[in-house]
Amino acid sequence: MTTMRRPEKPQDGFRHELYPYAGEDDFLGGALGFIQEALDAQEGVIVSVPRDREALLRAELPDSKSVTFVDAAAPGRNPGRLLAVWQDEIARHAVEGRPLRGIGESAWRQARTASDVAELRYHEWLLNLAFADSAAWWLLCPYDTAGDDPASLQAVERCHPLVRRDGAPLPNDDFLRDAPYPFEDLADPCGPQEELEFTRGELAAVRAKITACAAEQDLTGHRLRELLLAATEVATNSIRHGGGRGTLRTWTQDGAFVCEFRDAGHIANPLAGRVRPTHQQPGGRGLWLVHQLCDLVEIRSTARAGTAIRLHTQLAP
Repeated sequence: MTTMRRPEKPQDGFRHELYPYAGEDDFLGGALGFIQEALDAQEGVIVSVPRDREALLRAELPDSKSVTFVDAAAPGRNPGRLLAVWQDEIARHAVEGRPLRGIGESAWRQARTASDVAELRYHEWLLNLAFADSAAWWLLCPYDTAGDDPASLQAVERCHPLVRRDGAPLPNDDFLRDAPYPFEDLADPCGPQEELEFTRGELAAVRAKITACAAEQDLTGHRLRELLLAATEVATNSIRHGGGRGTLRTWTQDGAFVCEFRDAGHIANPLAGRVRPTHQQPGGRGLWLVHQLCDLVEIRSTARAGTAIRLHTQLAP
């Protein structure tokens, strides 16, 4: 069982650390040690882990009121909603004025597809950007290596400045500190596809095309209405910021109905749509809404190649 050792020198700002472990006992040893150090130092603790891991910790911490458990499943399966959960919790605990630690294990084992896993990894990397200028707090990210391949672990390690090895946090030379994020290629569409090119004044045609294609997959009701609202936001962005036109493609893949939009625009901010918009900012709410309405959102955007956005809506089994 792995135990945790406090580093010799504290670190200012956001401390983002990967904790590779193997199995339940290893998880408990590391997580409980981390929590106990925080309690001994009168620090606040936030825990957001899959429900089976939460049950293990609750069984060992039945009376601890200093540990706040956040339902990791509450935001849904879309990793694009997770940053806001942490930002809300950090803001809520900031009024207490004491140091804070978090334990956040992404739902790697519950991820349904390779696209889900890829977006979870991207979320881990985006945490470094989202909290680059935040008050000091420490986030430990457990990652179960049991049965996992070394390449997957290496990909997750690249998203963390620190990696815990043999009970001690060590600087990670492979961390993508200044390099651009190495996105996985979008999966090739499978099965029949429908395509529509659109421009100004043709949003109704976009909605009609999606409605017709979705009906073939028995996607109706409120889920279809949510998808149409999200699709309208993305198509509007294509017209406004992507050269006045865009291309829609639809297909089904991995049990989901997929709508892909491509245009010539460029989304320069990696955090666009992932950080809760404030009342003061003039725009930026469209992609936020899209993430709240869809089960998965994939965004690939460069100044040279333009933008591709895929909206995934899970189909009923």
